[in-house]
Amino acid sequence: MKAVHTLFVVVVVTGLAACSDMPPGPTVPVMPAPGKPFDVFQEENAYCKQYASEEISGSESATKKVAGSAAAGAVLGAVAGTLMGDSRNAAGAGAATGALFGTAAGAGAADQSGRGLQQRYNIAYEQCMYAKGNQVPGYRAAHYLPPPPKFSG
Repeated sequence: MKAVHTLFVVVVVTGLAACSDMPPGPTVPVMPAPGKPFDVFQEENAYCKQYASEEISGSESATKKVAGSAAAGAVLGAVAGTLMGDSRNAAGAGAATGALFGTAAGAGAADQSGRGLQQRYNIAYEQCMYAKGNQVPGYRAAHYLPPPPKFSG
């Protein structure tokens, strides 16, 4: 029984440690505009990273998803173990098994959520850097011409 409890703790801790709440940074390459000083590019980069982080800050964290799934799995496993077993050990084994499967399900959902967060972060970052005139792969630099003068008369 001690081994089951140890397995439970290891699985939950590993599942929680594998998750990150926010993307560590952009995963898309952006180059400075021709002639732009590198220190200006670095300032814009820092600003746009902050902007992208703020854009996704309200999203549900991946860690919460794993923890919630593990807890729900443990409760359901304990109930199933109690109903199917005839000893106190059945509830513990059921809880450990439920936590294991709950953590796996939560980790899968968290991984999918993390990919979605990274994609949303990248889009916000690219939009910001593009708006500042930097070179973003896949987007051609816009050349805006002033409107023609109005003729009076």
